Amino acid sequence: MKPLGRVYLIAILIFLYTPILVMMAMGFNASPLYELPFSFSVRWYQALWNNSVLLTAGLNSIIIASITAVLATALGTMASVALSRRTFRGKSFLQLMLLPPIAIPWLITGTAMLIFFYWSGIGRGMHALLIGHVALAIPYVVLVVGTGFRTIRSDLEEAAMSLGSTPVHAFFSVTLPLLYPSILGAALFAFAVSLDQFVISYFLATPGYTTLPVQIYSSIRKGFTPEINAISTVLLLGSMTIILIFARFAKPGDTRDKR
Repeated sequence: MKPLGRVYLIAILIFLYTPILVMMAMGFNASPLYELPFSFSVRWYQALWNNSVLLTAGLNSIIIASITAVLATALGTMASVALSRRTFRGKSFLQLMLLPPIAIPWLITGTAMLIFFYWSGIGRGMHALLIGHVALAIPYVVLVVGTGFRTIRSDLEEAAMSLGSTPVHAFFSVTLPLLYPSILGAALFAFAVSLDQFVISYFLATPGYTTLPVQIYSSIRKGFTPEINAISTVLLLGSMTIILIFARFAKPGDTRDKR
């Protein structure tokens, strides 16, 4: 069964990564029409370097993703602390209500945000994008940090307080250092969610301010050029790096008690 399982896993990986590898390879093909035989060239990366529209959209995406990671991690971590360490009426209902925003299709979420922002006077633009991205990333942060809380023994804080530490000092000196990998993983996850976000950005971006996924979509509608392959490769490598760092620090599936 082991060889069969190995072949199955290899087939799954080939199915997942073949389109991506073809896209990355075509970013280095000199032909603008993807003609074969393959002729190696970096002309599309040079053209991308001079494409101010794509580069500006990419910078906007990085700025929004960075701010989103900071805000969503701070807000989500505080919510996770309250849900994991406090007991209050309606706690189970609040925990349950964190899951629907993850399961609801982003198209519906984006439509709802667009209507609400117009109704409330918030409008569209960078501030609306930040609000939308942070709202979208908070449930993921709460889940990741909450999972980290389950691996930390609560009696460690109680032991620190029995030795004279205040609850705040016990949290920052005992719990927070143990929770640090989960918080870092949650921040990286929020950054990746925001960086790759298209639907929310498409609804809330203005004509003068857009993000990279929206700009790529607009460029494809006018004609697919290999510059799209080049910027997609850069975005893909950045996202994969973030996810690998997240997996390294968050250690999903590790349920051992941290001492």
